[in-house]
Parts: sequence; structure tokens; C-alpha cells
Amino acid sequence: MAESETEKLPQFNSHQEVVEFFDTHDMGEYKSELPEAFFDIDLKRNQYLVSVDGYLMGKLLEVAKEQQVSVEVLLDSWLKEKLLKAS
Repeated sequence: MAESETEKLPQFNSHQEVVEFFDTHDMGEYKSELPEAFFDIDLKRNQYLVSVDGYLMGKLLEVAKEQQVSVEVLLDSWLKEKLLKAS
């Protein structure tokens, strides 16, 4: 559909009505009716890679699976606990 042929949005009385409406309608058909959104994103979080022995990684994977978390979450939690005890 060309932009000049976009649909007009109905009036909504709540955020829930908006959500329900777009559950069954394509937002692209209303693009000329939608306001632009501006927001900032802070991408300053650093992540670091570390080497882990294959046997140790296997054990970590087992524990993570038992606890139903990712290895990254498990290690992050364990390292924070260990650092708190060391401080």
C-alpha cells in the first residue's frame, strides 16, 4: 500500500486497546499516523571473554542445565559471590 493510501488509526481509550488493535493489524499500514520515537541507548557495558578448560566447561554446562540458567548467568553469579567473600 502506498504511503498516501495508509489507513487512519481509530481513537483508543487505553494502552490495552492499542495493544489489542495491533495484535490483529499491521503497523505498516498506519505508518503515516504513528509518531516518531526518540530515545537514547547506553551501550557502554563491557563483556570479556575468558578461556575455560574443556573438562571444567563440561561441568559448568551440567550445573547450568540443572539450575536451568545459561553458563554466563551461572558464572556471573558465582564470581559475584566469590568477590563479595574476598572483599
